[in-house]
Amino acid sequence: MSRKPSVNNEQLISELKSLYGTEFSAGDVRGYCASKGISYPTVTRYLEPFKTDRGRWNLEVTQDRVEEIERSYQAPAVLPSAEQNLIPDKDDTFVKFGNFNDIKKIIQSRLFYPTFITGLSGNGKTFGVEQACAQLKRELIRVNITIETDEDDLIGGFRLVNGETAWHNGPVVEALERGAILLLDEIDLASNKILCLQSILEGKGVFLKKIGKFVKPASGFNVFATANTKGKGSDDGRFIGTNVLNEAFLERFPVTFEQSYPAPATEQKILEGIALDLGIEDRDFCKRLVDWSDIIRKTFYEGAIEEIISTRRLVHIIRAYSIFGDKAKAIQVCINRFDDVSKQGFLELYDKVDADFKMPVDQEAQS
Repeated sequence: MSRKPSVNNEQLISELKSLYGTEFSAGDVRGYCASKGISYPTVTRYLEPFKTDRGRWNLEVTQDRVEEIERSYQAPAVLPSAEQNLIPDKDDTFVKFGNFNDIKKIIQSRLFYPTFITGLSGNGKTFGVEQACAQLKRELIRVNITIETDEDDLIGGFRLVNGETAWHNGPVVEALERGAILLLDEIDLASNKILCLQSILEGKGVFLKKIGKFVKPASGFNVFATANTKGKGSDDGRFIGTNVLNEAFLERFPVTFEQSYPAPATEQKILEGIALDLGIEDRDFCKRLVDWSDIIRKTFYEGAIEEIISTRRLVHIIRAYSIFGDKAKAIQVCINRFDDVSKQGFLELYDKVDADFKMPVDQEAQS
């Protein structure tokens, strides 16, 4: 009666190492077992502490080291999520207008319903989403998109943390796991690398292929995108750098809101609130600024001029007035960004709107 060959652990390790080195595969082990007449399952039981993957062993890597590496992939490279408060602060000067109520209803529903918001610069697209989240106490993660934004920026990647490589979630994965609102700001500046979000815009989550982990969207997760265009580029060159977005990408947004500048009465209320917050009580100045910008916008929409005064720029003027205490200087420094012809025309128009306005000295010398 034949006896089964005995297996000596030290001898086994020594022979495998001499045959295949420190790292070998299941095929190598099977070949060794066949040559020795030893059972494959028996040998693999001895090798269990050195297993690094299915059918792979490394004699220099223990199971404890494998578990340590796996833990390092999951170690956060930033402050743990639970310790961060991502709910935006309420702004007491905020005045709701336009699509705000609809945006708030979408967020309040906690349904997954990707929303695209388009409109001219400085009309409160981003601010409205932020304040809706603030009022509803919903976490918001805002990502400013550029032509350079890629999958690593959005989804995440490996980072060097304390001398070791660790996986770090990107803002998209962070929002998915937290059930937060993801705000993709200036989405029309993106390249085709933004297509890494396709499955996420379908509400299906994302598979992190680099670490073999699937992330499902938590309850309440939603995506908002803001843009100056509708993803078709800018024909007039006003928004240089904007791109034509992939049609399949745009089709994943069920609704698009067209954001306009607030009505004059609403805009005046906005300016008065900000002025009071800065310690300025001058309703007349706020009214004159709104009348002035309203005329400019109507002229712009008719195609007679190429520049426009946004709500954001009116706020800049109020803030400049609180700093310098001089209306003329506040207006001048805030419209210096325009070309000389537009700037001169805007100043002359304000001079007609406000009888008490005194043109800046250097401008009077040119007229």
